[in-house]
Amino acid sequence: MEYHINAPVSKEDAQKLKAGDYVYLTGTIYTARDAAHKRMKETLDKNENLPFDIRGNVIYYMGPSPAREGRPIGSAGPTTASRMDRYTPQLLDMGLGAMIGKGSKEVIDAIIRNQSVYFAAVGGAGALLSKCIVSSNVIAYEDLGTEAIRCLEIKDFPVIVVIDSEGNNLYETALTQYREE
Repeated sequence: MEYHINAPVSKEDAQKLKAGDYVYLTGTIYTARDAAHKRMKETLDKNENLPFDIRGNVIYYMGPSPAREGRPIGSAGPTTASRMDRYTPQLLDMGLGAMIGKGSKEVIDAIIRNQSVYFAAVGGAGALLSKCIVSSNVIAYEDLGTEAIRCLEIKDFPVIVVIDSEGNNLYETALTQYREE
């Protein structure tokens, strides 16, 4: 199936999506890589507020390149998600709506528990993905450079549901289907 969904992602939207669905996201999402996740964990450990409201929001595991003239951002491709996996269950338990990256069993359990969804963006397509980014602003941890948290306004940003709210995992089902053919 193909869907056009607004971000932040509602529970209702997350629950209707199935592994393998194509989704075009429009709205506001945030970027955060491992250094930013570590800072967010430290912030929570001190009982302080995160730099943005996590509920329903989407975190994109991306390290942008510098913007070319006239563009809000440079190449905006996904990065390896495993470095963030140890932080993700806590964020999901706090209401994170979705991530864009690659999952693990620990994260799948938290996705199911919280009725969230895990998206993947096509690696190697960062220049094309950047064309779906309308604006990019650093909102926290500027000292981290490309790992700072950014607020992105996106329009029709293409992703694929890789882990749905029931725990169905496209990486596993696609492999099984491939072997059967």
